[in-house]
Amino acid sequence: MPSYNGFALALNGEEEIAFKRRWAPIKSKNFLMNEYELPTPITVAGRYSTRRIAFTYSGVVAILELADPAVLARQQGIENAIDPNPLIAAVIVSGRATRQEIEAATDSRKFLGEKILVDRTEPATAEEHFGTHTVVRLNVSNVASHPGKTLYGCSYRIELVEKDGKPF
Repeated sequence: MPSYNGFALALNGEEEIAFKRRWAPIKSKNFLMNEYELPTPITVAGRYSTRRIAFTYSGVVAILELADPAVLARQQGIENAIDPNPLIAAVIVSGRATRQEIEAATDSRKFLGEKILVDRTEPATAEEHFGTHTVVRLNVSNVASHPGKTLYGCSYRIELVEKDGKPF
């Protein structure tokens, strides 16, 4: 997390990392993401190529030309945390609509899934007053500002914990 924060802050800071790497800023419809077009494509998840990446407050994502995030998520063993199927089933059982009617009336299918890669607590030592709790997640999602795209990347969280392991 400290490495990510330092890098993300230096992208357009004094170090001009993005400029030096020839990353072209992209005006984004999503104010929570700083997007860039890379000079050459990168490959992520072993088979998806892209020249677009974005930085968020907590991580970095590749922006993939993949309309259905569930395809990549299945390959990574990630499930959708926003599963619409129970709601769809309830509407169907109520007789208010058929599955076909519901799908025809819904413009998008939200996907938000993650897999925890690291979940580590480092307790305070005798000399320190605090320890840390670090979580690194692999994320697969889509977002309305990028229709037809899949976001794939990692997010990082670190928090200070007291000697008993509880967050400050």
